Formats: sequence, C-alpha cells, structure tokens
Amino acid sequence: MDITDMMETIGVNARAAARDLATASAADKETALRAAADAVWEQRNIILEANAKDMDFGAEKGLSPAMMDRLMLDEGRIQGMVDGLRAVAAQSDPIGEVTASWTQPTGLHISRVRTPIGVIGVIYESRPNVTADAGALCLKSGNAVILRGGSESFHSSAAIHACLVTGLKVAGLPEHAIQLIPTRNRAAVTAMLQAVDHIDVIVPRGGKGLVGLVQKEARVPVFAHLEGICHVYVDGDADLEKARAVILNAKTRRTGICGSAECLLVDRAFYDKHGDVLIRDLIAAGVEVRGDAAINQTTGTVPASETDFGHEFLDMIIAAKIVDGVDAAIDHIRSFGSNHTDAILTEDDGVADKFFHQLDSAILMLNASTQFADGGEFGMGAEIGIATGKLHARGPVGAVQLTSFKYLVTGDGTVRA
Repeated sequence: MDITDMMETIGVNARAAARDLATASAADKETALRAAADAVWEQRNIILEANAKDMDFGAEKGLSPAMMDRLMLDEGRIQGMVDGLRAVAAQSDPIGEVTASWTQPTGLHISRVRTPIGVIGVIYESRPNVTADAGALCLKSGNAVILRGGSESFHSSAAIHACLVTGLKVAGLPEHAIQLIPTRNRAAVTAMLQAVDHIDVIVPRGGKGLVGLVQKEARVPVFAHLEGICHVYVDGDADLEKARAVILNAKTRRTGICGSAECLLVDRAFYDKHGDVLIRDLIAAGVEVRGDAAINQTTGTVPASETDFGHEFLDMIIAAKIVDGVDAAIDHIRSFGSNHTDAILTEDDGVADKFFHQLDSAILMLNASTQFADGGEFGMGAEIGIATGKLHARGPVGAVQLTSFKYLVTGDGTVRA
C-alpha cells in the first residue's frame, strides 16, 4: 500500500477509535490490559523468537552495545512488561476525575474534569518494551495510539502489539485503539509528523537525533524527551559509603537508559577528605573515567575533551570533575545538563535545598541513584517517556500526564449582568 494512503487509513481509524475510548468504562480498559498481560506471558516464546531476529538485524547494522542492550529481551524483561501492564491496569482511571470544583458568586458551579487528549503518536527507537508501555498508558487514559517503533525492533514490537490487540478484543474495545505502523519505511514517520488532522500530540522516545528530527519537522505538538545528560554531585558533607553505592549504581546498573549518570561532580572538600576512592571504584567496575586535571591524577583515567562534558555516552564511560562547592556544581549543570535528572549526595539539608531550588531539571534527587528516573519506579506502572519541556507534561509521562481537561459549568437559569 502507498505510504500516504496507509497513514491516512491508520489516522482515520485511530480517530474513530478515540471517540469510542473516550466513553469506555474503567472496567473494560482494565480487562483489556489484564488480558494483554496474560497474552504477553503466554506468547513469550514467540516474542523471544521475534527478538532474536531483531538482535541479528541490530548486529548487522553495527548497533552499539548500549543500543543492543536496549533492544534485547529475555524472560525477565518480558516479565517486567507483564508486571507493567498489570500495574497500569490496577491504577485508578484518570478519565472523569474532578481535579477542582468551586462555586462563583453568580451561582455558577464549575468543575474541571480530566478528559483524554485524543490520538497520541509515539515514535521510538530500539526498546521494544515501549510498545507495551505506550499502548497501556494510552489505553488507560482513554487515548488511541499510533506506534512507530524503530526499524531494529520491528519484529519484537509486532509480536508485542499482537498481544495488546488480543487484550482489546477480549474487552470488546476497538482494535484500532492501538495501532503499530507495519513498515520500516521512514516516510511513515514524516507522515505522522504532518498528520494534524489525525494526531493530537507526538511523543518521541529516543536519542538526540530522533528528537531533533521530530522537533524540526513536526506540525503536530510534541512532548519532547531529550537526552539524559544526568549529573551526580557529591557534596563535601556526603556520606562516603552512600556515595560509593549510589554512584556505581547510577552509572553501571544499565548504561543504555536515559537515567544513567553521565557526569560525576565531586566537591573539593569531599575529595580532600576521602581521596579518589569514587574514581577507583568506577575504574574497578570497568568504567572509563574521563576527568579534569585533578581527576586524572588517578591511574587509569583518561583526560576529558571539551565535548565530554554535556555528552550522553549511554556506555561504560563517565565524565568527572572536581568543583568548589554546590554553587560551582549548579553552574556546571546549568551549562551542560539537559534538564532531565540530576542528583546530589549530601547530609546537609541546607545544601540539598539549594540544589533543589536553584536547578530546574524535570527530576532532582537527594541521596538516590539517577537510575530511579523511571515512571515505573515513580508508581506510574510504566512511562511513555521522560518529558524535559515545561508545557503540559514534565518528567515521567504516565496515564495522568496523557490527559487534558474540560470545564463543566452548571447554572439555574443563570444570566450574566
């Protein structure tokens, strides 16, 4: 089928499904998600076979180890998808929730009520589990969704999508509520970005190149999910053992996710007190530390280039620098951060408050790993991305963030003077 005709059909079907979903019951949506979770687990061998094809494709394309890690599924990750689907199913339905209510002196009673946005377009790279996360969150929030997975996750995404459709059928909901674009052709992405009649908002989930392309070419509004240039600042009053545990976790647990720490800032007072133990820990764990002159006094480090600060490595690499206190750390993060997630390690509440109040990242953390920058860890069941903009949605985008609202106004023959 011609790409233009195919995308027109998908868009029309999505808009029709969105109208039905807007009035779907909470029970039906929950039934669909639970049935989808059951189907994912029952079809796990089929999903793994599809993923093996994608892994071969990714290897042929020369994907980096971090991207291959994002692409890879195993039984544990499939169980994670199942758990996410069930967690979203168990959440309260946001649609129809009254978020504010008041009565005016005129006698008008006004309520602000959550409503679906309509049709969401999700464009993502590598991670096939986004298929389940995005489908679940859009369904829960009463939105139809058009999914465009990366070419490298083509087979995995299709297998997971089939399970979501099974859930819709079980619940008697429109099958077009969750659609996956069935082609690797990039013209489909361009068509999505221009589909103002059919798509209400685009959510890109991927690297800087993808997000930049979407922001440049989209005529549809965008929830931007930019780079995760996450910093960890170790204050002079940080607890040594907490710092050692958090930094290793923040960098090494999974290097290919957007919550992975990419830059370590160490207060000179901490360094003078404890030496280079944090740097040695990282090197011992297999991390390449690219440091400033002070950091490079440690054997095994590499001199940092001008481009290492403010870079998303998504690999076992971290930039590191000695700074003179929290003010210098804040200045550095303002200059090189991406407003995604930044953490401070300290036992000084006053310093922590300053860090929290003077930085404007979507997520700020105290004495915790940046790897917790995840909708599931925030209790949202799953996420469709981490929005780094400031309009509508910010931070982990869950079901609630995929809603709009309307005002319901009640009078009694009330007229305006």
